[in-house]
Amino acid sequence: LLKMFRLNNITKRTLHGIPRTSLAAGLRPTLFPVVSQISRNFSNTPFQRKVIEQINNPPTPPIPRIPKPPKQKAPTILDNTANLFLVTEILRGMWLVLEQFFRHPYTIFYPYEKGALSPRFRGEHALRRYPTGEERCIACKLCEVVCPALAITIEAEVRDDGSRRTTRYDIDMTKCIYCGFCQACPVDAIVEGPNFEYSTETHEELLYNKEKLLANGDKWEPELAKNIEANQYYN
Repeated sequence: LLKMFRLNNITKRTLHGIPRTSLAAGLRPTLFPVVSQISRNFSNTPFQRKVIEQINNPPTPPIPRIPKPPKQKAPTILDNTANLFLVTEILRGMWLVLEQFFRHPYTIFYPYEKGALSPRFRGEHALRRYPTGEERCIACKLCEVVCPALAITIEAEVRDDGSRRTTRYDIDMTKCIYCGFCQACPVDAIVEGPNFEYSTETHEELLYNKEKLLANGDKWEPELAKNIEANQYYN
């Protein structure tokens, strides 16, 4: 121990840069056998052997394992009921599709085919006449007053026999909202006909005058009379 203490002091002084020490004077050869003996003694310790063994033979990393899936619970009555309803709905949907496949189609080849119209259908306007050929309108202007879109304009005059007849009956079809209020006519003069195909290229063509309306009425009179008769129970 004394020798090691001396060597330690000599080494410290050498490391601190003190010149001409006893180590420099001739004790240098005695330092290495002592140090080698200490290192040999340290290498024979169990700790050093264990460190060297771990360096030379590193341990292999553990093999990763897939976690075990959780144990599934048995389906409950509620789960079975839900699955049953799900399968039932799927089968019903498949049956509905299969049933429609063999049915007659609901679509039509318009405009080559036309669908049926209700007697209450409100299409292009028309003015009707009596079977004698006399126009029905008595110029009461009820349709002009009741029209919410202000699309009807009427001018009238009194005849020699005291009856009133229109001299002007205009409908702006671009304003009309097809509400059917004008059909409140007490003599069923103004009606909305079955025609719904009357698109035009100009705005002026949609400004109907009395002659245009009377022409529509003459063209559709049989169908208009039939619709009014079928709808009389609801007026």
